[in-house]
Amino acid sequence: MFGIFGKKSNEKSEDGIRVVAPCSGRIVDITEVPDAVFSGKMMGDGIAIWQEGSEVCAPVDGELTLIAETKHAFGITTPEGVQLLVHVGLETVELGGEGFEVLVKAGQKVKAGDPVLRVDMDLMSKKNIEMVVPVVVLGDDYQELSKENLGSTAERRNTVVASIKK
Repeated sequence: MFGIFGKKSNEKSEDGIRVVAPCSGRIVDITEVPDAVFSGKMMGDGIAIWQEGSEVCAPVDGELTLIAETKHAFGITTPEGVQLLVHVGLETVELGGEGFEVLVKAGQKVKAGDPVLRVDMDLMSKKNIEMVVPVVVLGDDYQELSKENLGSTAERRNTVVASIKK
């Protein structure tokens, strides 16, 4: 499905690396995340999605270079060498992995839209966890980050949320 959602993966294009929504929900600028580490761009720039649904997918093609021991975050490196971090929920590290199911292994190659994590959203709700998912471009080894569709509702795997020019 291309339609209004644009390209599904980060195929090379004149627009750069295409970043798709890792989950469904409302797309916001990273500065709107209610956590100073993310909103202050201390780890890097990016977008965030207020998560709906339990599945979290790879936002780009690449290699899973990190899966947090506490299962709440993963890192992915594109073939072009750009590194992204996907962090699921705020204060989720304290859960020690409870409520998260990892569907892949570190070192595994994935395509944009491949499922990486499954989240027990009922548990997160019971524990009053804010389910915002920052997608952060780590470092500064890129020329430009264009954020797309801010303020709209993302469809997991299909909505392009950013493009990165290497």
